[in-house]
Amino acid sequence: MDHQTLEPHVLIFPIPFQGPVNCALKLAELLCLSGIHVTFLNTEHIHRPLLRHTQVLSRFNRYPNFRFQTIPDGVEHEKPVSGDRFMEVMDAVDVVTKPLFREMMVSGGLSRKSERPVTVMIPDACFSFAVDIAIEASIPVIYFETIGPGALWTSHLNLPTLIEAGDVPFKGNDLDQMITSVPGTEHIIRRRDLDSFCRFNDLSNPGIEFIVKQAHAIPRAQGLILNTFEELDSVVLPHMQKLCPNIYTIGPIHTLHKIELMANTKPSSQEITFSNSVWKEDQTCMSWLDKQDPKSVIYVSIGSLATMTVEQLLEIWYGIVNSRKPFLWVRRPGSITGGHDECRVPVELLERTKEIGCIVEWAPQEDVLAHRAIGGFLTHSGWNSTVESIAEGVPMVCWPYYADQQTNSRFVGEVWKIGIDLKDTCDRLQVEMAVRDIMDSKHNVFRQFANTWANLAKESITKTGSSSIHLGRLIDYILTMRST
Repeated sequence: MDHQTLEPHVLIFPIPFQGPVNCALKLAELLCLSGIHVTFLNTEHIHRPLLRHTQVLSRFNRYPNFRFQTIPDGVEHEKPVSGDRFMEVMDAVDVVTKPLFREMMVSGGLSRKSERPVTVMIPDACFSFAVDIAIEASIPVIYFETIGPGALWTSHLNLPTLIEAGDVPFKGNDLDQMITSVPGTEHIIRRRDLDSFCRFNDLSNPGIEFIVKQAHAIPRAQGLILNTFEELDSVVLPHMQKLCPNIYTIGPIHTLHKIELMANTKPSSQEITFSNSVWKEDQTCMSWLDKQDPKSVIYVSIGSLATMTVEQLLEIWYGIVNSRKPFLWVRRPGSITGGHDECRVPVELLERTKEIGCIVEWAPQEDVLAHRAIGGFLTHSGWNSTVESIAEGVPMVCWPYYADQQTNSRFVGEVWKIGIDLKDTCDRLQVEMAVRDIMDSKHNVFRQFANTWANLAKESITKTGSSSIHLGRLIDYILTMRST
């Protein structure tokens, strides 16, 4: 085969966690719709539950230009792991996956020597090793970063700056001290709003070393894809562009993906909603929502990685029940640590929950947030959840768990003014007050800001919107990188 006539071939390689895989699959389909050949590389431990709980294989079957490939990752767990095992998974990837990936890209089945060489590599930005492998294989690399741009800028790309300025590790215990060494966020970010690993006292901590590697790798790539839209992150994007000039903001990726699919799907064919979930989604909660009044329900979910202790569970539970709002609560298997036993839950909580609550193990979150009954979202402030909430104009009560969530929740409360940041507290009275504030007493103020951002999100994915334009730029770049 003449390599000069080869179509562009993109390799997408997400880190093995629910949120990044979900985003990467949406990007893959957007590229497939443009006629680009895509190989989607999953590590084995995330690929198994994805196939078990979704129709992803049959869905992508309609694209002759798409294929899945898997790579060993050394992770023995049968089920997806929680956030406390993040570094364990990344270490296993480093030991097991990295050398196999290098071989695959430099001399193996996806290399320039192969029948169908990869022409552009799109790995997750957590894979700092990918840029060196891409250089060795002479393949351009564009990183896809699925965390919040605010956190990416302040705590990741600027971690060397924070260390140099003496801001990290923290000296003393004042978490409200402002961080003034990062351009653009001098009046926004306190110590407590930096990525959670900044709280480590030791610079040789694996978490800090992991981020420093990322800070050095990302600017060496040919580009950076972000799940945001220009207006939403206008505080940090101009500063980030000085370090990474070629940024593609293509968010909210889930709504851009939906609109592109609708434009490319015949009206008579299947529904546009589908799942990329590694847990089984419980659809019964949708019919429960159908019976509730508009904007009356608080949706509660701490996402795919966060965990809470039994004590935290009870404080949040009491706070929600005492707010007297109907609630839909997603409790992912394994998300409550320390031996949770339903028998020990106070009877009054269980009885009130029967009256006004619905608890499921996993839910179709995009559909839930778009439902007319949802009036607020108590969230761990993961970036996907935050963007999905913004796109639907749903105000948030933020209870961040770790990593970029600390920064995301600060932006929600302080910059976008669409919610309340409850970080570093877990008290039933505060939870109750925050829920009442976003659902009742300050509802109009939060709703107004939330609607403004939701409208800007909708504009960004129109034909002339910033995210559609950036997606077009990305596709044009990939098309110019034909294998020669």
